[in-house]
Amino acid sequence: MLLENKTALITGAARGIGKAIALKFAAEGCNIAFTDLVINESAEQTIHEIETFGVKVKGYSSNAADFTETHEVVNQIVADFGRIDILVNNAGITKDGLLLRMNESQWDDVINVNLKSAYNFIHAVAPVMIRQRIGSIINMSSVVGVNGNAGQCNYSASKAGLIGLAKSTAKELGSRNIRANCIAPGFIITEMTEKIPTDVRQAWEKTIPLRRGGSVDEVAKVALFLASDLSSYVSGQVIPVCGGMS
Repeated sequence: MLLENKTALITGAARGIGKAIALKFAAEGCNIAFTDLVINESAEQTIHEIETFGVKVKGYSSNAADFTETHEVVNQIVADFGRIDILVNNAGITKDGLLLRMNESQWDDVINVNLKSAYNFIHAVAPVMIRQRIGSIINMSSVVGVNGNAGQCNYSASKAGLIGLAKSTAKELGSRNIRANCIAPGFIITEMTEKIPTDVRQAWEKTIPLRRGGSVDEVAKVALFLASDLSSYVSGQVIPVCGGMS
């Protein structure tokens, strides 16, 4: 029970990697507050699955890219749970396109949801963690934030920004016993990637030294490490979960 009696706030956790992290944390005794744009049937199913671990869980409808709304939902979570020990900035979207064909909306939307949302939540949660004198912040970056990727300049920039944000946060808040790190997943098998044509997916897998895509559970295991005291002296770091791609 590595996270017993702790509370985690995870953004964008109704499905995919965020959901896997929520379930992994709950299995280790962690209470879960998660946000998504809407709390729909998929989010309700996530709540039911988390409840089976006997922990407290609640989903919150929130636009992570909205500064005021983010602060309001964090205040509500503190009122409901009493504390926030772990923040996982997982909310993200893609709107891919070549740089010269990308319109302003494609750029702004991805930067706002992927990067500004993380700033919003760190800004709102940091005072809570400072009062507690403990906290772990985890930004979900990507290997394309480290290496770049053609056709994803907006997404790559947002994910690179998350790395800089985590490193700077680690330096600013370290004296308050607050750690900040990044996970940089590679090709992870999710509902989204399963829709990719088989031949395209197989071509990608050939570029990965382990010759396969990763699972959401493999990302969640690294998140558990960073959230728990197993990583008590790890801060300001980027951990790739990419099968050797980077």
